[in-house]
Amino acid sequence: MKPRISIVVAMDEKRGIGKNNNLMWHISEDLKHFREITSGHPIIMGRKTFDSIGKILPNRTNIIISHDINYKVENAKVVNSLELAIKTAEKYEKEEIFIIGGGQIFKEALPLAQRLYVTLVRGDYGADVFFPDYGNFSKIIDKKEGRSEKFVYEFLILEIN
Repeated sequence: MKPRISIVVAMDEKRGIGKNNNLMWHISEDLKHFREITSGHPIIMGRKTFDSIGKILPNRTNIIISHDINYKVENAKVVNSLELAIKTAEKYEKEEIFIIGGGQIFKEALPLAQRLYVTLVRGDYGADVFFPDYGNFSKIIDKKEGRSEKFVYEFLILEIN
């Protein structure tokens, strides 16, 4: 049996996920939630997402998609397509593979995903990168509300109904 393909994303109410190649908020509970969900599993990301993180994330197989054949990152797997990234992840994982961004990778991965882990941050933050329409993920598996000093948000786990 193949592992579940899941997407982890934080977005605002307009589906905005980033601005100027950065996240638009810093919510420590969201970062902790992300770490708890993805720890011990492969994570797949585009090169720009990796650049914005700036380091290998520990306790995970980091797989980076880049079209530059000379692009190398120590302690990470670098591949040139989402398809190859998933095949690589399947070598290390039987349970769940996580797609963590960015916008283009999400667009390609959404039709393949069985589950979404969404942090929905209330408001509109003027994003320049957006998550694709995910309206077919209407089955709510779990929902928790949260609040930080500056943000109101929800953690959602969604599946296709």
